[in-house]
Amino acid sequence: MTYFLISFPSAAMVLTEEEFPDVVRDSHAVIQEAKDAGVYVFGGGIDEAVDPVLVAADGTVTKETTKLDGGYTVLDLPSHEAALEWAQKIAVSCRCPQEVRAFQYDPHS
Repeated sequence: MTYFLISFPSAAMVLTEEEFPDVVRDSHAVIQEAKDAGVYVFGGGIDEAVDPVLVAADGTVTKETTKLDGGYTVLDLPSHEAALEWAQKIAVSCRCPQEVRAFQYDPHS
């Protein structure tokens, strides 16, 4: 099994106020489906109210300027094809495109 990151940037989710409750309901249903299937690892959205920081190798902390926002789901799946199937479900429920990436396996982590 491989962990896959399925994500979208905040700007991709363009909804009306009227659409929002349906998106919440539908996306929660897909996440519940992933939990019921035993493939859900974790997910959530980046808290954009908290400024990101960069901690350097020497311990210095500076304000990070790279933009990272949106929503993320990590699923433990048997194949890239399975990840694409779940990404399609999430894309439909969130009404926005999803990016799929595989985590590299590290036996020591």
